[in-house]
Amino acid sequence: MTLPDVQRPARPTMTTPNPLPSSNAPAGDGKSGRLDGLLGGKKRVRMRGRTPVDPATLVLSVLVPVYNERATIDIILDQVRSAVDVRTQIIVVDDYSTDGTREVLTRLRDEGRIDVLVFHDVNRGKGAAIRTALAASTGDVVIVQDADLEYDPNDWPALLQPIIDGKADAVFGSRFLSGPHRVLYFWHSVGNKLLTTISNMFTNLNLTDMETCYKAMRGEVARSLRLTADRFGFEPEVTARLAQAQARIYEVPISYSGRTYAEGKKIGWKDGVAAFWHIAKFNLWLK
Repeated sequence: MTLPDVQRPARPTMTTPNPLPSSNAPAGDGKSGRLDGLLGGKKRVRMRGRTPVDPATLVLSVLVPVYNERATIDIILDQVRSAVDVRTQIIVVDDYSTDGTREVLTRLRDEGRIDVLVFHDVNRGKGAAIRTALAASTGDVVIVQDADLEYDPNDWPALLQPIIDGKADAVFGSRFLSGPHRVLYFWHSVGNKLLTTISNMFTNLNLTDMETCYKAMRGEVARSLRLTADRFGFEPEVTARLAQAQARIYEVPISYSGRTYAEGKKIGWKDGVAAFWHIAKFNLWLK
């Protein structure tokens, strides 16, 4: 299979940070689980100063959950390696594939194209695979990358920039902010927007695409979140956890090349129905 040409984007530039809060600022309420405690002590002011990351030393952990993606895993890992001019840590978790994906992944690891490879001994779901990858990560920033070709790693610079600038703790890549996308299922788009609206009602965020795969997060923030969802409930759960932690969240447009079910799309209507339950559960009961 001929690999597509992937243009290496220029390294993101870092803007000048705002002054940090002074050390004599009044102490906050000291509640646990707030990002102010994670990123520099107890909460002192309503808005934190910027917390920039130097791109010259930044390590990006790429979390790749895989299930039966033999036809695309080789291509996507090549795209991942050349997407941005920063050091990367590629962590692949195979969720008990049965189509020969495991043999391909073993070869890619032996060729040095995968840094960490974990095999689940049973199929546990996408959320469980992401948790396994996240636990193995050490990067300053983490990003989830599906093993299919629906999401393009060339969009990473836009996702990373607000974190590098120190303005964001998490950045969501939205498929509904005017980026180019393949035209597919009308009712899927209606369902996505409905789920995002209901999630926003609980979290008091104004996201346009809660269900997006592309969520880049500061590493220490992502690893501090209490995540439990095994399947596609990961998306509403991580959104709820970030909102509860008062994370600074940005949203940027991304491209999207969705698949049909004949091409291997896995999420179905049952997962959409379950997402309503996950939104309520993670925002009302399992806080």
